[in-house]
Amino acid sequence: MITNVFFATTILFMALAFYLLQQCEFLIPYRSLLVGRYGPWIAGYAALLFVNIFALIYVAVRKLLLKDTGRKLAHLEKQLRTGQSISEELTERLKEHSL
Repeated sequence: MITNVFFATTILFMALAFYLLQQCEFLIPYRSLLVGRYGPWIAGYAALLFVNIFALIYVAVRKLLLKDTGRKLAHLEKQLRTGQSISEELTERLKEHSL
């Protein structure tokens, strides 16, 4: 899941960067001045923006795709502990690990 979120963040971040590069063409003559003087600040801001976009996408994926996971796992564990599960092999493994 983390790799998918990282991939989506990278794609979104690159799209945003290309859009900003296209919109800021008037700054091309001042490129050396801007990078020389403000390069570390721009890089730091870009890194923080990347982390924030990553966190936003991560939370969205967890909320949308992992909804009710705990409840479903609790239901599965209850089935395994009572022995009324579909898979008797899983029930036996759980009994072996609990001893």
